[in-house]
Amino acid sequence: MSFWIVTDVGSDISVDFLKRHDRLAVLPMPYRMDGVERMYNVEDEATLKDFYRDLRDERVATTAQVTVDSAVTCFEELAAKGEQILYISLSGGLSGTIQSIQTARNMILEKHPKARIMVVDSLLASAGQALLVHYAAQQRDAGKTLDETVQWLVNNRQRIVSWFTVDDLNFLFRGGRVSKTSALLGSMMHIKPIMHVNFDGKLVPREKTQGRKRALKALAEKCCQLAKPKAGQPVFISHGDCIEDAQYLAGLVRQGMPDVGEIEFFTLGTIIGAHAGPNTVAIFFMGDAR
Repeated sequence: MSFWIVTDVGSDISVDFLKRHDRLAVLPMPYRMDGVERMYNVEDEATLKDFYRDLRDERVATTAQVTVDSAVTCFEELAAKGEQILYISLSGGLSGTIQSIQTARNMILEKHPKARIMVVDSLLASAGQALLVHYAAQQRDAGKTLDETVQWLVNNRQRIVSWFTVDDLNFLFRGGRVSKTSALLGSMMHIKPIMHVNFDGKLVPREKTQGRKRALKALAEKCCQLAKPKAGQPVFISHGDCIEDAQYLAGLVRQGMPDVGEIEFFTLGTIIGAHAGPNTVAIFFMGDAR
């Protein structure tokens, strides 16, 4: 029996990606801008130019996890139809979303004891989470059962490698990722950190580069060095309203890995974008391990 895949907008899944995958749903997440709470949905992708304009104008956005109500509504609709559900969550190392999902799951199972709802912590964010969704859909569409797909995800999620760089360290400072001193000195010296999502699904700084081009080249080098296989596999690139830089990075990857598969671009939505900031660029691919 086939199943539905459900995830959240922490994956930065695009409208195009959603349309191309059957039996896929993406839950919204709330954020606040200047004290006004809004829900960000995949369909709000067209509003991101305005969102990043506001961030560049030094307006502050804060975020919250998926609400229990939105998860219950989605699960109830599917469970009532007898559908099996696989939920792939934004990293528990970055968000409390997975707790909301587990609460919603338990509520649905009380009402529908025979329902099958499996929850997997992606230990990833942004298009890394989307890449795991991509592979889950691949497994399902190849005829794998819900249990077989869950096992594949658990066995392989640590093989999805995530590297990114940010343009403004102050966004990471607000999120507690770097100290105020590091943010100040880094901004003065044009330091662009190279960061990584570790085995626990948390963001950790790994290297420092000076200047934007060097940072993007460092991301490309990570991909060309660590990707396995180097031929045929898809590479996902996320960006904070800087498609030209994302395309530049893609060009460097294609130079280093001429036989790479499709390179797909995603705009950081309001949830990840609020913490990473404008001009963030991230790259995601499969390797031996993170």
